[in-house]
Amino acid sequence: MKLKTKIQLFSSLLMLILIILVNVAIYYLFYQMTADSELEQLSEQTNSLFETLAKNPEISEPEAENLLRAYVPADGIIRVIDKNDNHIHQLMKLGKYKTLPWRYSTTESRELVQKDNAPDIAIVTKPIIWNSGEHAGEIVTVQVANHLIPLRETMQTLFFVLSILFVIMLIPIFIAGNVLSKFLLLPIKQLIETMKENTKHAKWKKINVENRSKDELFEMEMTFNEMIEYLKDNYEKQEMFVSNASHELKTPIQIVKSYGQLLARRGRENPELFQEAVDAIDSEADRMQKLIEQMLLLAKNTQAAAMQQVNLATLVSDTVSTFQGAYEREFQFKKDTDTIFVNGNYGQLEQIIYILIENALKYSKDKIEIQLSQRKNLAIFAVKDYGQGIPEAEQSRVFDRFYRVDKARSRDTGGTGLGLAIAKTIADQHQGTLSVKSMPGEGSTFSLVLPVDKVVKDEITD
Repeated sequence: MKLKTKIQLFSSLLMLILIILVNVAIYYLFYQMTADSELEQLSEQTNSLFETLAKNPEISEPEAENLLRAYVPADGIIRVIDKNDNHIHQLMKLGKYKTLPWRYSTTESRELVQKDNAPDIAIVTKPIIWNSGEHAGEIVTVQVANHLIPLRETMQTLFFVLSILFVIMLIPIFIAGNVLSKFLLLPIKQLIETMKENTKHAKWKKINVENRSKDELFEMEMTFNEMIEYLKDNYEKQEMFVSNASHELKTPIQIVKSYGQLLARRGRENPELFQEAVDAIDSEADRMQKLIEQMLLLAKNTQAAAMQQVNLATLVSDTVSTFQGAYEREFQFKKDTDTIFVNGNYGQLEQIIYILIENALKYSKDKIEIQLSQRKNLAIFAVKDYGQGIPEAEQSRVFDRFYRVDKARSRDTGGTGLGLAIAKTIADQHQGTLSVKSMPGEGSTFSLVLPVDKVVKDEITD
């Protein structure tokens, strides 16, 4: 069953049930109010009879019967019942009341008797002291009853009217259900068509959300557009990554192939050429190996890593000591404290520190300044070099994959253009930021900012 059919069926059934309930409520409320009104009217008529009898205490039996006959309802009966359950008087205009039960009672009551396939009967029963005939001075029961024929006719008319209205209401209910289903399903249909078009034609088409009400369907369309934008961005990055990786691998492969062909032609007769070719092939093979390793590392770092509490001050100190022992360069290291705890992956944090220091070593021949500090709830690790610097227009791109500011020097320094991209990925995974400030000719400062582990910070404070 289609969603449109479900909506139409559900809305139609719901409205039909509501209309039926309303009609039934109107019918029975009207019946109850009218029946109560008839009983009240009959009770007032009985009271009027009693007042007339009270004004004529010396009335004779024939006169009493004539008086009772004057008060008989149009479709009713009046009985006077003695204490032996015998009726003294029974006056009626129709013979159909002969089966109506009676009984002697000294309490006042009124009731509505319902009959199958016949009008309801309103009955008022009231005791009175009878002042005529052989029962003078005795308490008798006066029963006044009336067939509610007009009420029955009115209720039949009301039932007919409500039935007609019910049938008439089916038309707008069906139309409303159809309109509602179209209104609700139109955005969904547009979504389906857009998805199919994107799938078949490899497009990145979005849904037009102009002049739309801000409802849940609008949120669904906005989420779809955001997803398309996200997929498009990732797809373009993937294409760029593959294209750049192919380009980066193509150059060393071509060099290896060229030197291999050169060796095949002239390598045996020329030992110097042989050694040059071997060295070039070895160098380019190392370069390809490093490039592949970094690409794999970049893919690995996009996956979630196990996090733990890491003392960043200790990690940075150990890493700087390792570089000081390996390179005959001047390192100036400053730190504000010996305990700065962050929540992160030890290996990845160590890797990002290595990348930033190695980057400074590659593009600078002067001293390297390394600083670790804490400002409020942030840990700041900064590496400053005094190299050639980065132009302002290119600073926002240095963290892109395979991007290099000085492409001519990249081969000399052995750079692959992936180091800073890896560092940026790690920083993002740790809810941190990696930024650069640089002036051409004055050097560059790369800063890593990480949130301090609040739990450990509070425990140390206590």
